[in-house]
Amino acid sequence: MTSDFEAQLRAVSMRVTRPRLAVLAALRDHPHVDTDAVIALVRANHPTISHQAVYDVLRALTDAGLVRRIQPGRATARYESRVGDNHHHVVCRSCGAIADVDCVVGHAPCLTASDDHGFVVDEAEVVYWGTCPDCATERISQ
Repeated sequence: MTSDFEAQLRAVSMRVTRPRLAVLAALRDHPHVDTDAVIALVRANHPTISHQAVYDVLRALTDAGLVRRIQPGRATARYESRVGDNHHHVVCRSCGAIADVDCVVGHAPCLTASDDHGFVVDEAEVVYWGTCPDCATERISQ
């Protein structure tokens, strides 16, 4: 899988570095995590990588389009490596769990706004809010 990450980095003219590979691996294995979680995941295998290096890598990967930063509502920003498609998210109001939701039908149907106010729309973000199965079960058992 490391060679896939190396190819992704090279495709956007980025140098292949240990911190970049570590962050991409962390996000592949743990989508929708915040910066602190990314730092902990990276440092579990690479304890010498600094916090600042992880922040810098997240910014560079996001700017290059290899990572997506999401911030549903006023929640803490999260990161994911699933990019290049028009997927959305469902967020638990209770525990904050986040899951991907594919667009419902057709080719990027959410890109057609009822009134674009003259904007050239290139992305739509839909967030579904609710209660995850674990929290719903916990409420029932209380």
